[in-house]
Amino acid sequence: MGKVVINASVSVDGYIASDNDDPGPLFEWLVSGDVPLDDSGVLKVSQTSYDHIRPYWDQIGVTIAGRHVFDITNGWDGMPPSGIEHVVVVTHRPKPVGWDPNAPFHFVDGVEAAVARAQELAGDRIVEFAAGDVGGQAFAAGLIDEVRMDVAPVVFGSGKRYFGSVHAEHLLEDPDVVQGNRVLHLRYRVRR
Repeated sequence: MGKVVINASVSVDGYIASDNDDPGPLFEWLVSGDVPLDDSGVLKVSQTSYDHIRPYWDQIGVTIAGRHVFDITNGWDGMPPSGIEHVVVVTHRPKPVGWDPNAPFHFVDGVEAAVARAQELAGDRIVEFAAGDVGGQAFAAGLIDEVRMDVAPVVFGSGKRYFGSVHAEHLLEDPDVVQGNRVLHLRYRVRR
């Protein structure tokens, strides 16, 4: 099985969005370079960020997100983001009415079930949790192997926290650090 990673762009003070879900300038680094990150033509980063992010993205087999993220993105119109093969949605509610049964989205109840289903689908590839409440639940439950943060040079002061409602101490290993344009890429292995 591949490792389980929590990942997101984050403010210096630990927020992934404002209280109204606006990411503000957190994604400036994704459009401030001259190297295309994917085939969309929209995402362009520095060469340093490309060399760090692209190999990671190529290893992701499944993304796990909460129902809130699924709803605010309109389920990515049934197409997983960034070329990911499958999305597992953690939810206590049923699939949306009229949802395409052939779309590669899997709806499960709870983070443990999400990891089990995602690892089944991903095989030896990475399972990536979106940061926030659901990612924080997985982190608190000891299901995360690695923490990745793309730290943008902004302070929000309040908003949606990277680790959701995690309030206990958790130790991480020393970070791997890569400085891109308008971003600091951090990667921490979770200490076991």
